[in-house]
Amino acid sequence: MIISESLASFGKYCIFMGRVFSIPDRWKTFFSRTFFEISKLGVDSIPLVIVISLFIGAVITIQMEINTVSPLIPAYSTGLATREIILLEFSNSILCLILAGKVGSNIASEIGTMRVTEQIDALDIMGVNSANFLVLPKVIGFLFYMPILVVFCIFTSFLGGFFIAIFTDIIPLSRFVYGLQTMFQEWYVWYGLIKSLFFSFIITSVAAFYGYFVHGGALEVGKASTNAVVASSILILLLDVVLTKLLLQ
Repeated sequence: MIISESLASFGKYCIFMGRVFSIPDRWKTFFSRTFFEISKLGVDSIPLVIVISLFIGAVITIQMEINTVSPLIPAYSTGLATREIILLEFSNSILCLILAGKVGSNIASEIGTMRVTEQIDALDIMGVNSANFLVLPKVIGFLFYMPILVVFCIFTSFLGGFFIAIFTDIIPLSRFVYGLQTMFQEWYVWYGLIKSLFFSFIITSVAAFYGYFVHGGALEVGKASTNAVVASSILILLLDVVLTKLLLQ
């Protein structure tokens, strides 16, 4: 029963994505809405990303230094481990799980509200492809801006570690910086950026799907928003395993 319902939902999602990725009727309107979504979904997420990254970078640095006291462990291991954790997982997977709560719930509730107030029905009656008109700018806008959020996350996470090294005596700054530079692999940065693109698509498309097919009233909009965040989080974690296997083997 669960498998059949999942397959039916997946088929419905694929058909919905087919409607979303059709050619826009008016390119000028599409570009203006895309820039608006970049501002709303991407730029407005920068403060959240900065605050979370600063504290996470600081906490990772403290935890690594406290738990690597063995003389057999190189002195630079704190900076190196902090860098690898941030580049490989936090700046893409964990960040997107957090953004799924902010961006995903925003999209699902917005589109769901439009559905229950019959605004989407009005667009369909006027002959407008409502799925393309409402969803495609969100998908493209967030997809375009996601790498910038990842770069912000990486930079501010390292900055959090720098603050710990500068303002406390937990770890010397020179040793932390040396660890950040030791055995650096450029591919890890690209690996995080590639994963974030897949995750951003999941966040926007899944949230839009749940919001678009809401039926009922305000209570159902709230449920759709919750279901969108849960489904996006699960799919991000599943895809994280697959992409890690493909990109780091």
